[in-house]
Amino acid sequence: MSAQQRDLYDVLGVQRSASPDELKKAFRKLAMEYHPDRNQAPDAAERFKEVNHAYEVLSDPNKRTAYDRYGHSAVDGSGAGQGFEGFGGGFEGFGDIFDAFFGGASRGGRRRRGPARGADLRYNLRISFEEAAFGTEKEIEFNRPERCERCAGKGAEPGTELITCPDCSGAGEIRRAQQSIFGQFVNVATCGRCQGEGRIVENPCTQCRGSGREKKARRISVKIPGGIDDGAQIRLTGEGEAGSRGGEYGSLYVAVSVAAHAKFERVEDHILLEQPVNLAQAALGARITIPTLDGDMEFEVPAGTQSGEEFVIRNKGVPHLRGGGRGDMVVRVHAVVPEELTDAQRALLEQLAETMGTPVLPKGKSKGLFERLRDAVAGG
Repeated sequence: MSAQQRDLYDVLGVQRSASPDELKKAFRKLAMEYHPDRNQAPDAAERFKEVNHAYEVLSDPNKRTAYDRYGHSAVDGSGAGQGFEGFGGGFEGFGDIFDAFFGGASRGGRRRRGPARGADLRYNLRISFEEAAFGTEKEIEFNRPERCERCAGKGAEPGTELITCPDCSGAGEIRRAQQSIFGQFVNVATCGRCQGEGRIVENPCTQCRGSGREKKARRISVKIPGGIDDGAQIRLTGEGEAGSRGGEYGSLYVAVSVAAHAKFERVEDHILLEQPVNLAQAALGARITIPTLDGDMEFEVPAGTQSGEEFVIRNKGVPHLRGGGRGDMVVRVHAVVPEELTDAQRALLEQLAETMGTPVLPKGKSKGLFERLRDAVAGG
């Protein structure tokens, strides 16, 4: 069935309501599949021609409207009968459109590659909880490829120059033309000898062996801002690897990990302190000393404090990374029940229990686990 007879939407495999982007996507996929340079099947060229015609009509709003209303008869004068001639004759004209979609080089163009930016590097840095809170400055050392000082990154021995690649004549690409009944196909590939640079090193630098780069140890100072959190990264522009062909240096990413604190837990810019107190302090209240990021301070435990109760101390947390101020410090109080009591302590607690009307076990009558399980099963 010819291109004039098949429905153009079916040719591209799209719905009649397809958007311009959907048309373009379908055309791109089919053109890649059936392009004669890629597909050697006997019907590939005809299918490629059919796909091209369908997209030529449907991508033009006026032609698409006419086709939707009147069918093939409305576009025969500029469509299938003329095929590729509508693009300037043969596959040569279509090549510009194909290149626009798929990034190929236009006819007569050159692909010589210019300077390339160097790769980025990563450095893992571990700091303390306090250093993360208030900031610090660390000196780090790492290895990186740097521009060769002897040849200034050219790769050629000083006093010599790069020469034009004899394989591609400086174009950086190899072009092979193939003639067919549909026109001339041009296959373009990066030159394997010069790797697309168009020039080669005839006399390599004895220091970098022609690479233009050499690995060196580098020591720099890194400022860690106060308020930084675990997992954050600091980007240092120009501290990565040297680029090839004189390209700029990449970046160094310092990945920060923060050590856990023995007493504090960080939640965003707030810190949490788990503070134990005894029963008397919780019941009667007390003035105790607690740690903070700024040093020890006095803290008043109110009388009647319940275990697990939290108290907020403003502006004693971690400084905000961006902007002034600090987070808060949350003190969570836990009433600790002693496992063993002296006779005097037990007597006092028994008196307290008596005044509260709450019975307690006599001394020495505390039941063990198996006794309690037995009593539970027996209903005792």
